[in-house]
Amino acid sequence: MAISASMVKELREMTGAGMMDCKKALTNTDGDMDKAVDYLRENGLAKAEKKAGRIAAEGIVKTNISADGTKASIVEVNSETDFVAKNEKFQDFVGAVAAQVNASETVDLDTFMEEKWAADPSKTVKEELASMIATIGENMNIRRFEKISCDDGIVVDYIHAGGKIGVLVAAKTDNKGDEVQECLKNVAMQVAAMNPKYLSSGDVSEEYKEKEKEVLLAQAKNDPKNENKPDEIIEKMILGRLNKELKEVCLLEQIYVKAENKESVAKYVEAVAKSQGCSLEVTKFIRFETGEGLEKKNEDFAAEVAAQL
Repeated sequence: MAISASMVKELREMTGAGMMDCKKALTNTDGDMDKAVDYLRENGLAKAEKKAGRIAAEGIVKTNISADGTKASIVEVNSETDFVAKNEKFQDFVGAVAAQVNASETVDLDTFMEEKWAADPSKTVKEELASMIATIGENMNIRRFEKISCDDGIVVDYIHAGGKIGVLVAAKTDNKGDEVQECLKNVAMQVAAMNPKYLSSGDVSEEYKEKEKEVLLAQAKNDPKNENKPDEIIEKMILGRLNKELKEVCLLEQIYVKAENKESVAKYVEAVAKSQGCSLEVTKFIRFETGEGLEKKNEDFAAEVAAQL
């Protein structure tokens, strides 16, 4: 298929690789964006810090936790501009959505949109959203929500940068004191900062491991330094790199960012549990980042004004 300039631009922004490398990757993969990303990674051309899903949409993330701390919700509502995202009326609406999600039995977004709006049962959630759009004069979207509960423990939240990132952390514990809550809040901050994909290595799918091994194998074989190394040595190298990578993507095995002695998150939680004489086990986390995987329209403000005139 023909490779367009916009495809090359998109891949370059996703991976940080050079323009010609991106064009070559797309050509060799018949324009398949996911395969092109893998091609660049396998050949060591993609920058590790670049993420495949660009974050560009505006809006905020809000959470809601029940009075007893056992149930919580997290929602993302998008707006067209950051200006509206900071609007008090918009923020109050998102807070009300989070509260209704937490109180509702619904787990499906489409069903939730047809629910009666808690503050005014004469309208549905969808109709209240339409009313907000009409009032504020900008398109908005209740994009997603998730709920978490921990009847034998507690849920804590953390909101970063005014709602750009929201995190919920659930833990099984027999102590809901301030020290335990502070510990879990620190874990939530770790999730916000380090963006783990899994709770522990035991949760990592074999499919993920196999795909990463394929990428690491291709990287190793494309490295001239490994040209004369036997396959069994390369295999050991790959396993070592995979284990290192798993420590980076699994929350409990990550290095706790506030630790001075390079201890893991799991060791930090264990230490707090021991000091408080209680049981404490992190069981789940949810992390939302505003606009994750969405692409904002590339607008030329001067052209927009000219068009309106």
